[in-house]
Amino acid sequence: MRTPDSTTAAAILPLVGGPANVLTVAHCMTRLRLGLRDRSLVDEEGLRALPAVLGLVKDDNTCQIVLGPGTVARVTPEFEALLTTTADRLAPHDAETTTADLLALRGAELKAARTRRNATPLKLLLRRIADIFVPLIPGLIGCGVIAGLNGLLVNLGVLPGLTPALTAIAAGFMALIAVFVGYNTAKEFGGTPILGGAVASVVVYAGVAKVTVLGVTLAPGQGGVLGALAAAVLGTYVEKWCRRWVPPTLDVLVTPTLTVLLTGLVTLYALMYAAGALSSAIGTAAAWLLSTTGAFAGLVLGALFLPLVMLGLHQALIPIHTTLIEQQGYTVLLPVLAMAGAGQVGAALAVYVRLRHDTSLRTTIRSALPAGLLGVGEPLIYGVSLPLGRPFVTACAGGAAGGAFIGFFSMLGDRVGSTAIGPSGLALFPLLSGNRGLALTAAIYAGGLLAGYAVGFAATYFFGLGNVTPARPAEQAAEQAAV
Repeated sequence: MRTPDSTTAAAILPLVGGPANVLTVAHCMTRLRLGLRDRSLVDEEGLRALPAVLGLVKDDNTCQIVLGPGTVARVTPEFEALLTTTADRLAPHDAETTTADLLALRGAELKAARTRRNATPLKLLLRRIADIFVPLIPGLIGCGVIAGLNGLLVNLGVLPGLTPALTAIAAGFMALIAVFVGYNTAKEFGGTPILGGAVASVVVYAGVAKVTVLGVTLAPGQGGVLGALAAAVLGTYVEKWCRRWVPPTLDVLVTPTLTVLLTGLVTLYALMYAAGALSSAIGTAAAWLLSTTGAFAGLVLGALFLPLVMLGLHQALIPIHTTLIEQQGYTVLLPVLAMAGAGQVGAALAVYVRLRHDTSLRTTIRSALPAGLLGVGEPLIYGVSLPLGRPFVTACAGGAAGGAFIGFFSMLGDRVGSTAIGPSGLALFPLLSGNRGLALTAAIYAGGLLAGYAVGFAATYFFGLGNVTPARPAEQAAEQAAV
């Protein structure tokens, strides 16, 4: 018996060129990410016409299909199962099919070579960092929500016998997040994941308190995720060097030993100290930025975050958020950046009101708006504002207004932070924390949301829809959605 999710998966497969055209399948919080042999075989109009599809993102030989939170996690396994079942039915002895597949694969290789020549090192690095941290988001969200609930219970003095257990549950993942970062880093850079986790575990091991570097005793967790990231990258290069020079008969014994030993020593005597200094600098810079230039900094950060989301590079900020949470107990950057989502919601509402005769677009907005209110902006970006063009810019203006609002209060000494990353928008309220009490913190954050909604709505209503033809909302700037 087919479910709606299996029906969606079955509808997507032929529109992306069939099983022979799919090389890899993965997903993030909102997108089904498909690696393809030949990107030209994708039927974009057919995909956009599917009710469950909220938008498309093109990136050379990948196709990112925006399905929204929750839906993408259910559709992906259905798609993988369908892909496997369909692949089993292919006739491998069919010479014509095999030849076509080989030609398509060769074309994909040529395109990939062109992509490598054209891609900037910075963009590739940021995407690689994002790929390391994106799989950690479910753990960060779950533990962050529990931490927020526990903080509320502690402040209210309720269930004192339960709060120590909640503290342990919420803090366990954060205490060992360096190990997970090391594991994913080694996997991303082509090393053995378990060795990446092994060298990263040195950072959080309590015994490092007995190690002295430059006259300073190390502290467990010093350098945090940045130290773990650096250790795992170094470990991967050491492992690859060993694989080249160690005889095959000794590889299974010598390579892991040298990888852990050499990388561990460098981590203890150099990386932890350097990463610790860098982490402290990040915390100091974030505090200075918002306390000194808060309104301007909030305006700039709120305005630029939607373009980062559009490019899929916003996940590269996770190490910074995580570092601030480790140091200060909360990240002051996330509430400011969350204002971009508020501007997006305001812009979408203005489009909904102005284009009241465009039934298709209004249906898209109604389906994507709940996710937007909870801070998941991609359905609205790729389904509404970016295809229309100007509303994307006016949504950024709304984000700038909300960011400036929160930044202004930071200049007055009222800091607004989040104890975890992942949720945004209205969903961030349970995670709010600050230095002046929960009530004032929540009030400032709510004021920022209202400012973002209002400016995003007004800017879009009066300036964002001047030349839009209501009958063709998604086709006018289709190429922009591929950025």
